[in-house]
Amino acid sequence: MVRRHELSDEAWARIEPLLPVSTGPGGRWRDHRQVVNGIVWKIRTGADWRDVPDRYDPWQTVSQRFRRWNADGAWERLLAHLQVHNDAAGAVDWSVKRQ
Repeated sequence: MVRRHELSDEAWARIEPLLPVSTGPGGRWRDHRQVVNGIVWKIRTGADWRDVPDRYDPWQTVSQRFRRWNADGAWERLLAHLQVHNDAAGAVDWSVKRQ
């Protein structure tokens, strides 16, 4: 069961191969899906990093991974890939609606 504010299996299958695979300074990174779900939770709720639930790993881990991937362009590459994929599938509406 997917909780509210978490990625579905389908969404995860799309982005998992696009995420960095290197290890952190202390060895292997914690589970990407768990941390990404924490990032999604934080962004969707607008809460402070310190309020990220422990089920997503310590808030420091979630925050650090977000900042690291933001700095190295991982989020931009992921967004660009998803836009191209979804546009090819006809799932992006590029029109601008004016009121």
